[in-house]
Amino acid sequence: MKKLLFCLLLSASAAASANPDLAKAKNCMACHAVANKVVGPAFKDIAAKYAGQKDAEAKLAQKIIKGGSGVWGAVPMPANTQVSEAEARTLTKWILAQK
Repeated sequence: MKKLLFCLLLSASAAASANPDLAKAKNCMACHAVANKVVGPAFKDIAAKYAGQKDAEAKLAQKIIKGGSGVWGAVPMPANTQVSEAEARTLTKWILAQK
């Protein structure tokens, strides 16, 4: 049991640390940062805005892939076609976990 728990914690830790790397690899960090607004809103602000919304993960994953406008001001978020659906969901889970 201890071995299973250790493996689960280790894989969760690796996944959590990989998500900032995925955000960098997919150019999310060109317009966003974790704690402060750059061109787009801070990931912490996104997490706060969508906290408690049941459809937030699916909604944000689609915004990552297709882009969006009008939610955070006049600057539109362009579509990120280099991000797969699975990657968008991974990124969204990480973004929504920011505090």
